[in-house]
Amino acid sequence: MAEAVVSVTLDTLRLLLVEEAKFYYGVRSEVEGMELELQRMRSFLRDAESRQDSDKRVFNWVSEVREAAYDIEDSVLAYAVAKLASRRLRNSRNIFKKTSTFFKEVVATYRVGSRISNIRTKIAGLTTSLKTYGIKSASDSGSASSRTFSSYGYSNNRDLRRSYSHVVEEDLVGLEKDIGMLVEHLVDGERDRVVSIYGMGGLGKTTIARKMYSHRDVRRHFDGFAWSCITQQWDKRDVMQGILIKLVPERRAEVLEMRDEELVKQLHEVQLKKRCLVVLDDIWSGEAWESLKPAFPNTRNGHGSKMVLTTRNREVVNAVSPCGFVYEPRCLTNEESWELLRKKVFPRREDDPAEFKFDPDMEKLGKEMVGRCRGLPLAIVVLGGLLITKYTLRDWQMVSENINSYLAKGRRLGQQQAVNDVFELSYHDLPYQFKQCFLYLANFPEDFEIEAEKLYQLWLAEGIISQDEKADGETMMDVAERYLAELAQRCMVQVSVKETAGGFKNCRLHDLMRDLCITKAQRENFTRVIDSRRESHASSSKRRRISVYLEPNVADNGVVSSSEYHHIRSAFFYANDSGEEVLLRVKSDLCSFKLLRVVYLHGFRSLHDLPKAIGDLIHLKYLSLSASQFKKLPSSLGKLIYLQTLDLEVDKSLELEIPNVIWKMEQLRHLYLPANFQTEDGAKLRLDGLDNLETLVNFNTSLCDVKDLDRLSNLRKLRAAVKDKLDDDLPSILKFISFTKNQLKRSSLFISCSKFCSDEELNLLRTLLGCHRLHKLSICGHIAKLPEHYHFSSSIAKIAFKASQLDDDPMATLEKLPKLSSLTLYECTYMGEEMVCLSGGFPRLLYLKLWGLPKLKMWRIDEGAMPKLTRLVIAQCEKLEMLPDGLKSIATLQKLNVRGMHDAFKGRLRAENGQGDDFYKVCHVPDIKLD
Repeated sequence: MAEAVVSVTLDTLRLLLVEEAKFYYGVRSEVEGMELELQRMRSFLRDAESRQDSDKRVFNWVSEVREAAYDIEDSVLAYAVAKLASRRLRNSRNIFKKTSTFFKEVVATYRVGSRISNIRTKIAGLTTSLKTYGIKSASDSGSASSRTFSSYGYSNNRDLRRSYSHVVEEDLVGLEKDIGMLVEHLVDGERDRVVSIYGMGGLGKTTIARKMYSHRDVRRHFDGFAWSCITQQWDKRDVMQGILIKLVPERRAEVLEMRDEELVKQLHEVQLKKRCLVVLDDIWSGEAWESLKPAFPNTRNGHGSKMVLTTRNREVVNAVSPCGFVYEPRCLTNEESWELLRKKVFPRREDDPAEFKFDPDMEKLGKEMVGRCRGLPLAIVVLGGLLITKYTLRDWQMVSENINSYLAKGRRLGQQQAVNDVFELSYHDLPYQFKQCFLYLANFPEDFEIEAEKLYQLWLAEGIISQDEKADGETMMDVAERYLAELAQRCMVQVSVKETAGGFKNCRLHDLMRDLCITKAQRENFTRVIDSRRESHASSSKRRRISVYLEPNVADNGVVSSSEYHHIRSAFFYANDSGEEVLLRVKSDLCSFKLLRVVYLHGFRSLHDLPKAIGDLIHLKYLSLSASQFKKLPSSLGKLIYLQTLDLEVDKSLELEIPNVIWKMEQLRHLYLPANFQTEDGAKLRLDGLDNLETLVNFNTSLCDVKDLDRLSNLRKLRAAVKDKLDDDLPSILKFISFTKNQLKRSSLFISCSKFCSDEELNLLRTLLGCHRLHKLSICGHIAKLPEHYHFSSSIAKIAFKASQLDDDPMATLEKLPKLSSLTLYECTYMGEEMVCLSGGFPRLLYLKLWGLPKLKMWRIDEGAMPKLTRLVIAQCEKLEMLPDGLKSIATLQKLNVRGMHDAFKGRLRAENGQGDDFYKVCHVPDIKLD
């Protein structure tokens, strides 16, 4: 970790010396001298960090080096703040201010020079102790921790994503019969209402619950489903709202407005009226259950609703259902353990179906190592993630030697220690450049779905992604994606993949892995987690990052003491419905963190504006107001000259007032505009100065000037909306998307207009459909005739049409699009009576929604059509007589959702005996839902 900190500090010094050389007149020689000292020190750190766990003196030495690097960065960044402030005052007409500014600069220069000199002296002292501790210089080449991605054989992102697809699925070995038994228990209305899955962490309780939850028989038996993770920082209202919304999604808006008493009542009633399955995952305490208990029926009346809970606490089982059914997952046998390890280390690939040929010596070593995991699935999976990066017998031998050393510590401490020790080894084996990326995840709450794209931007804002890894044609976002892929391959994070676009969508940490992450982050002085709902961790040293969970009813949330303000680089605040007085305290304190690079404000509801002093945080590179209800931003935002990411995706129900200053942020790379906003001056939002912008989300032609797009030469991702003024705005956007010399990779357009009917309008539509970098298209408005398939770009993956009023069957055209993966037709898009999908059509379609086609009577699907369809939604097609017979040949179909259809249609799917005339067509579909 210290090596990573020193590397980041060196990158910061180089950047500031190059870009802001004029700031460092008088101290440049000191900074350059310090840079040389750190470069020399870095060569020894790899050896030192590999030995710090076994030698307390080396651990202390590494800690001192890390803190010295932080102190250097503090001093230089603080000096930059002072210099920029004085440069702004220098333009003042007040002679006294100018004179004062001059003397302040002299003092600041002396102070920073003195500090750096003192730190150099300290570093020199640390260097002299190298021989005492036997620390040696390590060459960057040949070290396992310095391997680049090319060392692992990944030539591009496509190979990388394909290679990691296996980590998304949760493998289940040896417990298939147990799953069948649990499913039978759930669907038998005469058996216990509660199924408890109890056991220590790492046994796979959640994996088993997920397999039950998604099982075909379970999905057909129950009418409503809800899954809720009851974290240690759980909120009763959030949990009840989430469960009720999942059980009655059509009442979402109503549920969000309910008082707590009404939530309890409605949640209780819906489980009596419908046959519901609710999973409470990882519930920690009996107190949590006592708080939720009134919302759950304790009787067999109603439609047979049931509940599944997973817990590590036997007291929870006794509190929820002392006489209920309890299942304790067993540990895997040696044979099962080896089978699971093989699945993780050597996953079969579509392009290489041949069975892997094991080296007998590697197999022997593997069986010995997996035996150390004591049959715990999570330990085996993480060990597999470690071994997947090792390719030779010698590599495996080294892991075996290390695992013997780590696991020997826990021989007398039971199975849970085995999991922890495997985790420790996996973290220790991480190349140094990935350790900070992993520790950064400690800033997020338990069970938090972390958006991958935003995580990349946070890593980049902190400077913990190495520029040296960037290949030709790549952006730093591409490099960051590969960093996350490395953590995913090692099974240190759990990821979800974008089905249609590729790449990672979200990631999260298993709760045990999060425990390791937080422990290491505290030990490495990386992050301080402050949770006012639990006993907060005291801190005697200077933390550079804080993650604060605010409590609604605690006046002093212990955010951070004033003495720590000037050291903090990142500040994460999770409001948790805190009162206005608490948020005002955060608001006033925030601007005292002068060295902040990251400000992350999540869920702020009571504050409507940001403080003006936010503009004084000149080093800020990432600002997020996600899921908050801010209504106004200050014009001082224009002072944030180093800002790289501005996330303004606030609550969609509010209109945010934005000052027209974003164009001044020359370093801005990622801009997420709110769904609804207006500018402070009423003019269109200027974006013409953002030459470095790579991501632009929620660009609206009614609120932004289309001409500004021509200046965004580095834009790679565009999500835009065009409303009404098609003749003026749409051609300009199409020209930008089609321009071959810009960097655009992906674009999404939402078109809202009255019609595409005249020859001129249809020509414009054909031009739109032919844009070769158009990925997603949504059109709301009348279309006289859908253009032929050859007018559509082959890059289009998602299409949604609304109110098109087409007379001709659109399937004849759309089924020929080679990459179409998602299709939605709703609200009178097609006005015909018959729809046909021919064999071979829709070769890559995954998702199909037909909603509100009022005249559709007959739908035919030929065998061989839609061979990859996984989800089908049919809603409010009031004249559709029956399901197409061809659905029986679509083996990939996983979910069928029928909503708002007439009784005769639903009756053919579900007669009194559970199998209507059409049931044979979809009997293979695991999840059928009729509303």
